[in-house]
Amino acid sequence: MIQLPFSKLSNIGTTIFSQMTQLANEHEAINLSQGFPDFMADSELLNFADHFIKKGFNQYAPLGGMMGLKEEIARKIENSHHTIYHPDSEITITSGGTQAIFTTIATFIKKDDEVIIFEPAYDCYEPTVELFGGIVKRFEMKAPDYEIDWNEVKKLVSEKTKMIILNNPNNPSGKILKENDIQELISIVKDTSILILSDEVYENIIFDGKQHLSICKYPELKERSLLVASFGKLFHVTGWKIGYCAAPKALTEEFRKVHQFNVFCVNTPIQLALAEYMKNDDHYKKLNQFFQEKRDFLRNGLASTSFELLDCEGTYFQAVKYNQISDQNDIDFATELTIKHKVATVPFSSFYKNKNNDHVIRLCFAKKTETLKKAIDLLSKV
Repeated sequence: MIQLPFSKLSNIGTTIFSQMTQLANEHEAINLSQGFPDFMADSELLNFADHFIKKGFNQYAPLGGMMGLKEEIARKIENSHHTIYHPDSEITITSGGTQAIFTTIATFIKKDDEVIIFEPAYDCYEPTVELFGGIVKRFEMKAPDYEIDWNEVKKLVSEKTKMIILNNPNNPSGKILKENDIQELISIVKDTSILILSDEVYENIIFDGKQHLSICKYPELKERSLLVASFGKLFHVTGWKIGYCAAPKALTEEFRKVHQFNVFCVNTPIQLALAEYMKNDDHYKKLNQFFQEKRDFLRNGLASTSFELLDCEGTYFQAVKYNQISDQNDIDFATELTIKHKVATVPFSSFYKNKNNDHVIRLCFAKKTETLKKAIDLLSKV
């Protein structure tokens, strides 16, 4: 057997999401761990996909994506954030948000470049930076508020800082950036060449009338930012793996140099289907209310339990503290919850390099009402 000379990611195994889903399947538990809906996407969108497949639009799309879809994205961004991206030269269709993130890091990060991330963090950021020789600098947001101390962030900035990665709204905490956060960020990056990778895949899932402050709303940030979004989150089709990256022309040109050798292009008929579907703005404008009803159903159902519900301002994840129930670490508690009580969740320590144990787990509420009701009934007995 051949012996591998080394591993570029020697400390990385299967993601916690896959692990908990597998555990849920093995023990026939309700899966509130991995972030995917258990309900169907809109039949209108599915019919559009079927139409374009059967009409023969099944060959390679252009490198940057189908123009019709890019035009609809540009229109959506302009209507939502009052800023303009040129469809042809500043928007690129990607194979999901994660590919856009990977390609951005691959494009701009080289050996010894420093990248600032905010934990709890989506698990693809750090390994990708390390793959390309970068050095991760972490700011740890703490339970239960998960706020950013920008004075501490400033201490992480050095002459080697190449990029700051944001996730707004944040997965897993459900927190959103406020105006003061944006202004602090502007003060940090002005007069520097620091790039911003803004992961905004949950931008249309914001609750209680609050506003999503996209990085592209601020000219001082837009000029140095690559904005990533996901149709999987927007239209309940995570398995389609399609998203986009919006960035100024110069950054997009560099991004596409890597993109062309990463995936080259993305599923043609699905791009055409999405372009048609997006012509009706209601398909995404109602998403906030749709998921707020699910969030509130879950929160109301758990209100009388010993779980402590933390703030959930966005995303389709609810964070809960369980320290009144158990002093186990979160991985052991989540495992026992899956095996014994038949509800799978994700432990928050998985989102920290140092495996911080704040006795917090994450529940996904992008589920049918009957699924959430069954989960509430089971969790009420813990």
